[in-house]
Amino acid sequence: MHVMFALLNLLIHFEQYEYAKQVFCAFSDIHPALNSTTNNVAFASAHAPRAVSKGKEDIASSIDNPALTDDRKESSTTTTTTTSKALEMKLINKSVDKDGKGQVSVIVQEEEDLWHLYQLIAVGNQFRSTTFRRVQRESSTGSTESERVKITLTLNVEKVDYNPGAESMRISGKNATENKWVKLGAHHTFDVSLHMKVTLIKTCWDSVDLERIDNACNPAQRADLCVVVMEEGLAHVCLVTETLTLVRARVEQSVPGKRKLKSQEAHAKAMNRFFENVFTALERHLNFEVCKCVVLASPGFVKDEFHKFMMAEAQRRGLRAFVEHRDIFVLCHASSGHKHSVSEILQKPEMQARLGDTKAAGEVKILHQFFQTLKDDDTRAYYGPQAAVDANELQAIDHLLITEELFRAASLSERKKYVALVESVRENGGQVHIFSSLHTSGEQLQRLTGIAVILRYPIPDLDVHSDSDSESDSDNEPSAAASCSSQST
Repeated sequence: MHVMFALLNLLIHFEQYEYAKQVFCAFSDIHPALNSTTNNVAFASAHAPRAVSKGKEDIASSIDNPALTDDRKESSTTTTTTTSKALEMKLINKSVDKDGKGQVSVIVQEEEDLWHLYQLIAVGNQFRSTTFRRVQRESSTGSTESERVKITLTLNVEKVDYNPGAESMRISGKNATENKWVKLGAHHTFDVSLHMKVTLIKTCWDSVDLERIDNACNPAQRADLCVVVMEEGLAHVCLVTETLTLVRARVEQSVPGKRKLKSQEAHAKAMNRFFENVFTALERHLNFEVCKCVVLASPGFVKDEFHKFMMAEAQRRGLRAFVEHRDIFVLCHASSGHKHSVSEILQKPEMQARLGDTKAAGEVKILHQFFQTLKDDDTRAYYGPQAAVDANELQAIDHLLITEELFRAASLSERKKYVALVESVRENGGQVHIFSSLHTSGEQLQRLTGIAVILRYPIPDLDVHSDSDSESDSDNEPSAAASCSSQST
C-alpha cells in the first residue's frame, strides 16, 4: 500500500492525473475500502487541468490519510468541490492589417471560449490547428501499415457544428495547404476541445469580430452570477455569463404528498434527499472566487427551507466557503423551477440593484426597457431590420438591441449590413447591445426578428414607412457601407 501512495504522489507531482486514476482504480479492486474515494480521483482526472488544484486535494487527501475509516472517507467524498478558477481565452497572436485581412491565434481555455469561437468562424474562413490523422505508410518490402501522426492542417471551413455544454466543437473542410501526409483538397474534421491552440484566418476582420476577441480575452468580463431555480422535486443550477445561461445541473426527484401522517414523514425524507442532491450540485459548480451573487428562487417556501438546510449542512461538513460567503446568497420568488424562470428573476426590480454590476442583468434590463417603451409609447420603440435601418438614417437610435445570430448570416453582404448598422449607431452616439442567442433574453429578442431599437425622440408610423420603402426598393441597405479598411490592428 505504501508503494501505491508513493507512486500516486509522484504522478500528482507531475500532474499525470489520468495515470493516477488508473493506478488508484486498479488498487481499489484489491482493497475495496478505497472505493469511496475512487470517484473523486476519476472526477479530478476527467476535469484536469481545469480543476488541477482540486484534483490534487482529492487524491492527496486519500494518500496523506490512508488509515481513514470508511465513514470518514465517505464524508470527505461528499464535501469535495470541483470549482475552478475562471480562465480567459488566451490571445497568442493577432495580426490584422489596415484592410482587415489577417489571422488571430488563441488558446481555448473554457466552454464559453468555444461559444466565442463558434461566433467568429464562418464558412469560407480558414482554420489552422494541430490534429492527429491516421495515414498509410509503405515499408521497403512493399507492405503497408497504419499509423497515427500528429500534423498541422489549415482547412477551408465548410461546416461548423457546436453543441452548448458538450465542451467540444467540430469544424469540417478541405485541406488548404498540401503536406507530406494530407493531399491538397482532402477532407478533414477538427475536434476542437479545451486547452487547444487554434488559428483563424479571415479576409475581413470587422469591428464586431475584433470586439468579441477583446471581450473574450478580458478576464473581468466573466461569469459572476449563479441562479438556482427550484420547486418541490425539481431544480436547475445555472451559471449566467455575459453570453450564456449554462444549466450545470438538473435535479429531479419524485416527492410524495403529505396529506397523512405517514405521507408527511415520507415527504420530509424525500425533500431532505432532494436538498442534499441540490446542495451537492451547487457545491460542485459554484466558484466563490468569481461569483458575486447566488440567487435561490422558488415558488412558496422551498427556497427558504433549502437555504436553511444548506447553511446547516455547510456548518456540519465544515465548508467554510459557504459560511464566509453567506452574504452573497439572495432569496426571491420564482414561478417555477424551470430554466425560463431565470429571465423572470433578472427582470424583478428588487433584484436589479443587487445584480446591477452583472452584464446578464444589464441585458435583461434594457430588453425590459424596450418592452415597457413599446407599451407606453410605441412611437419610440420598433423592431425589425428595416425599421432599424430607417431610424438610423434619421440618427434617432438611442439603443440598438441585436442578437449575434444575425452576424452569422450565410450571405457576407447580409453580415456587412448589420456590421455597418452597428458601427453607424455608435458613430451617432447610440448604444449597442449584442445579445447571445443562448441567453434567455437573447431568445426573447430573437423571436422579435432579432433586432429592435429604442429611439431618442418619437417617430410616428416608422414601421409603415419602412414597409413602403422596402416594397419600392427591395435592394435598400444601410447608408453606412461596411468596410474592413476602417479596422486597424
